[in-house]
Amino acid sequence: MPGPLNGFKIIEIAGIGPGPYCGMLLADLGAEVVRVDRAEAAAGGTGSPADIAARGKRSVGVNLKSPAGVEVVLRLVERADALFEGFRPGVMERLGLGPDVCLGRNVALVYGRMTGWGQEGPLAKVAGHDINYIALAGALFHMGRRGQPPTPPLNLVGDFGGGGLLLAYGIVCALLERTRSGKGQVVDAAMIDGAASLMGVFFGAHHSGFWTEERGANMLDSGAHFYDAYETRDGKWISIGSIEGQFYALLLQQIGIPADELPQWERERWPELKEKVAAVIRSRSRDEWCATMEGTDVCFAPVLTMGEAPQHPHNAARGTFVEVGGVAQPAPAPRFSRTRAELSHPPAAAGQHTDEVLRQWGFEDGEIRRLRNAMAIG
Repeated sequence: MPGPLNGFKIIEIAGIGPGPYCGMLLADLGAEVVRVDRAEAAAGGTGSPADIAARGKRSVGVNLKSPAGVEVVLRLVERADALFEGFRPGVMERLGLGPDVCLGRNVALVYGRMTGWGQEGPLAKVAGHDINYIALAGALFHMGRRGQPPTPPLNLVGDFGGGGLLLAYGIVCALLERTRSGKGQVVDAAMIDGAASLMGVFFGAHHSGFWTEERGANMLDSGAHFYDAYETRDGKWISIGSIEGQFYALLLQQIGIPADELPQWERERWPELKEKVAAVIRSRSRDEWCATMEGTDVCFAPVLTMGEAPQHPHNAARGTFVEVGGVAQPAPAPRFSRTRAELSHPPAAAGQHTDEVLRQWGFEDGEIRRLRNAMAIG
């Protein structure tokens, strides 16, 4: 059975970072995602198996500087359910592919826009990257250890969680609303908005007084001795998250420290107590701690590398990772009981499916030849 988005036709205007990730999420769940690449990038061959964000998609090469190429995209828009792009505000309008034009061709189209700063505001048209968006959203300041500078959490919070995932969610919500109204709309997904949204609970905790603005001094930011990663004797790491009282009691049993020597909620003593826990953890290897704590309610897991994670028995049993073209990668998520999602295509090279897609979306062979001769497609 195809994934839950089977039958939806999505156009992805090629970009980097959060846009391709959004397209991957939609393709993973069964949507037909066609990526519009630059015609000059279409060189034949197949895509790289390591380009995981390109999986499940097909690619057409189009010259967006050519009026005929722009018309090709607009013809595709007429048959599409959604289109999304990741340019700075105004770029798509200058290309002749802005939302007013596209919705004029297809009133039911969902038009997704992925930017860092949003479509308006003083910073809307300036350059930025993940680190900048999460900084201004109030997220980056709070990531890191006590006495250390803010630490970027890869580019998970801005680009992917607050960006591509937010855009995919917005597109699907707009498609759901369309079933009632019959009308499309524009989805303005900005990474700064998404990063701020992800911080919502922490803004509430700060307002209530539970969360301080001192970095690395709170329960979930490495401040607490019962919620952190610890180095083991062999230079590897384990994670402990024993927040609840009953789980904390099990942790104390495992590490052999009496409760009166390791009080849980005396916050002013957390740095001192952390040193006690760290000393015990360093006395054994990661595998030794796994043998005693994994599978218990301590709230424990080894800290695995990307090379190790697919091999862990739990991940293997669930099929959390799959291998495509020799590349281990996360499987589609979430899971559905009836409309199971499966990877449909390996990553595509630019323009790999131009003729195939255009034929299936209503172009005649003669038109395709003329467009190629006019250098409107690649």
